Amino acid sequence: MLESNSKSSEDRPFQVQLASRVMRLPPYMFGRINNSLYQMRRAGDDVIDLGMGNPSEPPADIVIDKLAEAAKNPTIHGYSKSNGIANLRREVASKYWHRYGVRLDPENELMVCLGSKEGFSHMCLALMGPGDTAITPAPYFPVHMYAVALASGNVIALEVQNSEKFLSDIAYTCETLYPRPKLLILNYPHNPSTVTVESEFYDEVVKLAKRYGFMVISDFAYADVAFDGYRPPSFLAAKGASDVGVEFTTMSKGYNMAGWRVGFCAGNAEMVRGLGVIKGYYDYGMFQAIQVAAIVALRDTEEAVESQSAIYQGRRDVLVDGLRRLGWAVDSPKAGMFLWAKIPEPWRSRCSTMDFAMKLLQEGHVAASPGSGFGTAGEGFLRMSLVENENRLRQAVRQIARCLGEEGVSP
Repeated sequence: MLESNSKSSEDRPFQVQLASRVMRLPPYMFGRINNSLYQMRRAGDDVIDLGMGNPSEPPADIVIDKLAEAAKNPTIHGYSKSNGIANLRREVASKYWHRYGVRLDPENELMVCLGSKEGFSHMCLALMGPGDTAITPAPYFPVHMYAVALASGNVIALEVQNSEKFLSDIAYTCETLYPRPKLLILNYPHNPSTVTVESEFYDEVVKLAKRYGFMVISDFAYADVAFDGYRPPSFLAAKGASDVGVEFTTMSKGYNMAGWRVGFCAGNAEMVRGLGVIKGYYDYGMFQAIQVAAIVALRDTEEAVESQSAIYQGRRDVLVDGLRRLGWAVDSPKAGMFLWAKIPEPWRSRCSTMDFAMKLLQEGHVAASPGSGFGTAGEGFLRMSLVENENRLRQAVRQIARCLGEEGVSP
């Protein structure tokens, strides 16, 4: 028997080798904030959390009651179809027709997702591969960047603030890049910057898509949260939109069903089919009781959705007014659950966005999302969510003022 001085394989430490697609992902930018927030709350500190867009109100009672009723049905607990039950898809098609004038075939142009984030990520797997490029808005919601990366694609982020320039930059990128981009990702009302568009914007997008041959994904997560009479337009309402793309919507925001994970993909039948192929390998669909309750929510709670938008509008006004009295330059958003606030001087030039957010958290006991977590275009900004009630938001402004040594805040 041969002897060896080297350690046997059994003695060597086992090494886990993650896939290159995982190794390509950067550290989670919000981890430092979240860890500190957790430790402070564990120590008993009262922190006002304006970081995550997690609705604080429950769904309408009628929706919860229907969930409980459906869950008692002994025949409803088996596997569901991954594309969702037919009645829910028909209800989504009805909403698109009545709100946007868009006709959808529930069988071929609609799919139920486990939240729009899941659907978007799996759609990227269906569309993207090595060497493919997607265009996404900058600053970007992280999944719009990293779902493409996980699908082995590349991303070009274009500044989203000026809609006309964004369209021009898309055309320029398609003219100068070879191979041309395969996918354009849109997100209006935009998270995090709160930028909105009118319907004419999507008409131009469709023209560009047909001219340069790229597909379109519209992330329409904040379709149901809008203020001052503004109605966010649907991408699918543009002429020819279903020829080139799909749209993702969700019940997380306006319906207060974030933890229920109910989302939808609608539009181009071949893209929807591709998503269905991927989902068929990954999941067995959503619990049917949740789908039954979602039907009731779509059918019977539109007034509650409108009331929720009014609540967010009141919170927006309180926070915008309070920060402006501190001298912050803050636009009043027309839609969504956030403010996109420029960090005031001298702090903006004195420290990084992450350090400023940490100062507000540790010294002011107010948590906000640093703009740098949404890419380099977000440096110098904070995203503040409208999930706390108006009194808590007024308190947040007072605590920010004390933390930064500001004056001019009424008690």
